Amino acid sequence: MAVKNEKFLIQTKGFNDIIDITLKVSDVIKNSAQIHDVKNGVVHIFVQGSTAALTTLEYEPGLIKDIPEILDELIPKNRGYKHDKTWHDGNGSAHIRASFLGSSVTIPYVNGEMELGQWQQIVLIDFDNKPRTRSVIVQVIY
Repeated sequence: MAVKNEKFLIQTKGFNDIIDITLKVSDVIKNSAQIHDVKNGVVHIFVQGSTAALTTLEYEPGLIKDIPEILDELIPKNRGYKHDKTWHDGNGSAHIRASFLGSSVTIPYVNGEMELGQWQQIVLIDFDNKPRTRSVIVQVIY
């Protein structure tokens, strides 16, 4: 087994910013396949930081609106989180939202193409209360 590591940066707006990173991840796999002549394996994607998450979804305008609305109901921003009382940074909800969704996804690829569903994309969601530069680590495992 071999692993190729790459990292790319994403500028976010914060405040539930949802960004499709599928093409960036696909490019990492294709570049790795060209260099190492590898067609099959898994790709593991990880976002650094405790106020952002990775998941898959159908990246379409309705869901881009639905997800923040549902999260506002489930994990409201102004609930009075103990984190906010400790650090006074107002992003307690961002930490909880990120921990519920998780910081990584792993996807198999066959013949150099990810085995995503027809309407499935990889997205980064930044829940923080300010714009950020996010580091995304991609490991191509073959």
